Amino acid sequence: MLDPHSLWLFILAGLLLNITPGPDVLYIVGRSLSQGRAAGVASVLGITTGCLVHTTAAACGLSALLMALPLAYDVVRYAGAAYLVWLGARALFGKSSALEVRQLAPQSLRRVFLQGMITNVLNPKVALFFLAFLPQFADPARGSLTIQLLLLGLIFNVNGVLVDLAYALAASRLGDWLKSRYDISAWLNRATGGLFLALGVRLALLDRR
Repeated sequence: MLDPHSLWLFILAGLLLNITPGPDVLYIVGRSLSQGRAAGVASVLGITTGCLVHTTAAACGLSALLMALPLAYDVVRYAGAAYLVWLGARALFGKSSALEVRQLAPQSLRRVFLQGMITNVLNPKVALFFLAFLPQFADPARGSLTIQLLLLGLIFNVNGVLVDLAYALAASRLGDWLKSRYDISAWLNRATGGLFLALGVRLALLDRR
C-alpha cells in the first residue's frame, strides 16, 4: 500500500528527527538522571502514548477532510511541505545552544508516565508536525488514507520508542556529558534541518497524479 521509496525516506526523516534532542528527549534524560531507568522508561511510554494520540487524531481528521473535499489533498500537501521547509530552514540557519538537561523532582512512575503523555498531547507543535508530516507520504491512489496515515504514524512511533529508550538507558552514563555538548546538538540540528528543507521542496514539487 505504501510506496517503498517514500517509506524509506519517511523512516530516515523520522529517525533523524527522533535522534535530534528536543523537549521530549530532554524530559526523558532528566527523568533518567533523577530517578533511574524505570522512570526513564515510564517517561518514554508516556511520550509515546501522547504521540499515538496525535497520530490517531491526524489520521482520522485528515482522512475525513480529504474524503469530503478531494481538492483539499493538494492544499494539505503544499501547506505541509511549506511547513517542513520552514522547520528545516530554522534548524539549518538558526542559532543552536548547549543542551539544558535538568534534574527533576522525583515522582511516582505513574505520574512520570502521565506527565510525559499530557505534556506531549498538549503540545501544539507536535500536533502541527504530525498534520504536516504524515500526509506527505500518503497517496489516495494507493488505498485507504486512514490506514496509510495510521501505519505511517505507527512506524514513526516504533522508531521513536527505540531511540528514546536508548536515550533513557544511556542517560545515567552520558547525561552529564550531553549537557555541554553544543557541537553534537548543533550537528544534529543542521542534519535534520538540511533533510527537512530538501524533503519539503521535493514533496512540494512531486507530481503524484
